[in-house]
Amino acid sequence: MPWASIWGRSSPGRPPPGDWFGKSTGGRSRNCQAIRQAFMSAFISKDPCKATKEDYNSLINLAPPTVPCGQQVFWSKTKELAHEYAKRRRLMTLEDTLLGYLADGLRWCGEPGSSDLNIWSCPDWRKDCRTNYLSVFWEVLSERFAESACNTVQVVLNGSLEDAFDSMSIFGRVEAPNLRPQVELEAWLVHDTGKPPSDSCSGSSIRKLKSILDGRNVKFRCMDNLRNKLTQACTLPAGRDALGAVLTDFLACSFS
Repeated sequence: MPWASIWGRSSPGRPPPGDWFGKSTGGRSRNCQAIRQAFMSAFISKDPCKATKEDYNSLINLAPPTVPCGQQVFWSKTKELAHEYAKRRRLMTLEDTLLGYLADGLRWCGEPGSSDLNIWSCPDWRKDCRTNYLSVFWEVLSERFAESACNTVQVVLNGSLEDAFDSMSIFGRVEAPNLRPQVELEAWLVHDTGKPPSDSCSGSSIRKLKSILDGRNVKFRCMDNLRNKLTQACTLPAGRDALGAVLTDFLACSFS
């Protein structure tokens, strides 16, 4: 049974990020066997296109994606950049929480009448159905992650896209609308070097994000064109035009 492809990530020889058993859990220990059982029970023997949020309630309650106040980093279409940013700043993305880490990059589903875990032929949310067990899992986890945010949190957005804020992304339709009042969100717009920005803090997509946050009494601050801030802090080696190089060098030079 291919459970090891998921659960092997929490083996003793592979320490998890974020100190799941202390820092991110308030000192509470994790019952790994109970978490495994709750995960399997959510979808085994069920129609892979009929997932509900309630299916994952037991699992999320056992391992809620909570992190210390002010240490959350959200992202949209900037996964690698956000992870690098969080790592260097000792912050945490959703994928640094226990369930986020275990599930990152994996697929799973069940089949009616079968007790087997299927990781090879699960429905695609674009082609087959949106209510598949993978998509619903990330929506539920993202919602809880956003609801637990407090103090000042950050989001890394891709300013090289026409719409840096996508209202149909997980961040746009799940996380941003579930931030609590009095939270302050700082948005970092990153751009490809050597190319003109496609969106900015004054663009229509960011104004739409601000409108959503205003409706929830969430404070908002946007920092535009990370490349300009980077070039003021240090000099980039020639030829490094990838977004990853921009954020990595910016963090190394500006936050050291």
